[in-house]
Amino acid sequence: MIDEVPAGPVREKPVTRPILLTVLCILTFIGSGLNVVSGLAIGTFFDQFVTVAAEIAETYKLPGMEMVTEGTPGFFFISAFLYSGSVAGALLMWRLRRTGFHVYTISQILMIIAPMYFYSLPGPSTPDLVITGVFVILYSMNLKIMR
Repeated sequence: MIDEVPAGPVREKPVTRPILLTVLCILTFIGSGLNVVSGLAIGTFFDQFVTVAAEIAETYKLPGMEMVTEGTPGFFFISAFLYSGSVAGALLMWRLRRTGFHVYTISQILMIIAPMYFYSLPGPSTPDLVITGVFVILYSMNLKIMR
């Protein structure tokens, strides 16, 4: 007997997105997407926002509000731009594109560095490093299925 060979091109089984990658992307869409909106809003209405933030910080003794009140609109616009890069990277990874991991990681690294530059901080914030590190490691676990 002669083995039959398929007449058309051989189709590979489509790669499905793992649940972990789906969850990470959704969390990135939510977190970074909200930060894009807030960065643009604060940058646009900076003077009004600083006035309100200073009053809230004084009334409720909130720590960390000096990051807002001592900032510049430029910092918030740059943050919004970098968070947009994070969303774009997650969107590419959602589509199983390896380039998305690199876009996301570069955006995250720059987001860690930006406050040190704008606020002359001696080093990055530990929570930022931990959260970013965990996300980058978890995303990297999915690189093998991305094209």
